[in-house]
Amino acid sequence: MKRYIGKRALTGVLMVLISVCVNFTLVRLAPGDPIKIMAGTENPNYDQMEALTKKYGLDKSIPEQFVMFIGGIAQGDLGYSYFNDEAVIDLISGRIVPTLMLSLTALLFSVTIGTFLGIQAARRNNSLFDRICCGISYVFDSTPGFWLGMMFMLLFASNLKWFPTSGMVNLRAGYTGFNRVLDIAYHLVLPVSTMVCTQIPYYFRIARSSVLQVTSEDFITTFKATGMSKKKVFNKYVFKNAILPTITVVGVSISFLLSGTVLLENVFSWPGMGRLLFRSIGQRDYPVLTGIYFMTSCTVAIMMIIIDVVYGLVDPRIKND
Repeated sequence: MKRYIGKRALTGVLMVLISVCVNFTLVRLAPGDPIKIMAGTENPNYDQMEALTKKYGLDKSIPEQFVMFIGGIAQGDLGYSYFNDEAVIDLISGRIVPTLMLSLTALLFSVTIGTFLGIQAARRNNSLFDRICCGISYVFDSTPGFWLGMMFMLLFASNLKWFPTSGMVNLRAGYTGFNRVLDIAYHLVLPVSTMVCTQIPYYFRIARSSVLQVTSEDFITTFKATGMSKKKVFNKYVFKNAILPTITVVGVSISFLLSGTVLLENVFSWPGMGRLLFRSIGQRDYPVLTGIYFMTSCTVAIMMIIIDVVYGLVDPRIKND
């Protein structure tokens, strides 16, 4: 197992390096110049532009900038934001908690509800329950998340006045302690509901198709023919084999949590990583963009290792030597 984890860790480091190299290059080759944005597009001061270019090292070639970036990473420094004049690591640290709060809450509900409904629909294949669940999942799966979020906001916030339209807390109230927790939970309802509605179909289809596939295997038919109860067959053999694809999908979903849900965070003005990423793209804030991509790559690599280890624990047929 240790040898296997070591190999996977080495592969993960290589993947992170390649990902960072590609993203670093593409971000700087994309149209737009952060120096022109900072200096102003109407009456730019060319002396100021030249000074800013030298200050941020943009007068150097891309390979030289990349070497400087890798050197900074080795020292735990992701650089400074052009527009916030703040360390990228501090910017990201301040946005991680709101993003994880939103995304993990939605993920927990989505996986639980979607997997449960998928399993129940598969066990009642071609029944009315199965057809209704499939129909609803198709509707929500084809619905854009940002549009559904705006509809929820229009109906439940603007018209019915049940929930706030945006933000994470009520700044005017200035709640503290447990009241602040309740306020955050209150603001979470609409964005989490939107994410859950659009993510449930994904886990529903995976769980349903996996259970149907495993149920049709010959060894399941053999167990049933021996007189083993359906409940025991399902709990001991079907579920354990069918849950593996869901584990993979959940792991991949967790890997990309740090990048945030860009559109939804902007719709609900949620102060998370997605909103920071969206703003940084518009400003061409290279250090922030490369910092976010680097953190995301590291998370993906770590989660892939964890998924492989969990696979070995869940399914004894998988041997990790």
